[in-house]
Amino acid sequence: MTKIIALTNQKGGVGKTTTAVNLAASLAALDRRVLLIDLDPQGHATMGSGIDKHDLDGSVLDVLLGDLRASDVILDCPDAGYALLPGNGDLTAAEVNLLSVEGRERRLSEALAPIAGEYDVVLIDCPPSLNMLTVNALTAAHGVLIPLQCEFYALEGLSALLDTVEQIQANVNPALDVFGIVRTMYDARNSLTRDVSKQLSDYFGDTLIKATIPRNVRVAEAPSHGLPVTKYARLSRGSQAYRVLAKELIRRLSL
Repeated sequence: MTKIIALTNQKGGVGKTTTAVNLAASLAALDRRVLLIDLDPQGHATMGSGIDKHDLDGSVLDVLLGDLRASDVILDCPDAGYALLPGNGDLTAAEVNLLSVEGRERRLSEALAPIAGEYDVVLIDCPPSLNMLTVNALTAAHGVLIPLQCEFYALEGLSALLDTVEQIQANVNPALDVFGIVRTMYDARNSLTRDVSKQLSDYFGDTLIKATIPRNVRVAEAPSHGLPVTKYARLSRGSQAYRVLAKELIRRLSL
């Protein structure tokens, strides 16, 4: 059964898009059929997949508005190994354009229904804010994966995000689950990182993913080449960490 996973965190700069792109590539390398959806107006997941966000014939916004079918917009990313439903700055208009649309929070879910079964995993890269795009992602998803940097303010943001998930569960998607929390930009030499990591482990138990994603220069370089780090620097620490994360999710979620 297809698993639809929303990667979300209301705090920016936590490695959300980097995790979405590299997890998609790692799952694809492990023979999973993967669709990555770029729902962030910044379009970084699109660019990181080797697609020019400024030169799109259609985007996920057209799908949300019902002007195009998802199958008309999905692109193959052969260098990355997965399919992409691209996004760009046009998504900034989504909030206004969807205001008058009936059932606006379910537009993505309805658009994915005809094609989701073609994939083993659908990953949704959400914007770093709670808006109608994020609500659409959480309504369509079976669960959320939360990239989290181990710092003080991240814990405060995590609490707000979990409140949001509860609201979505209560109002539009009762089946929504928290699939896991992923520690990104992880540096075990840093005492604050270790302290926050222990708090997460004590409080969330098995919800905390065992795999950690380290700070790694190759991970930072890869997007400028339009490639996941798993393709740009296959033997780097960052690439290996994402492969471990993908394997853990395959076991956890029976992907």
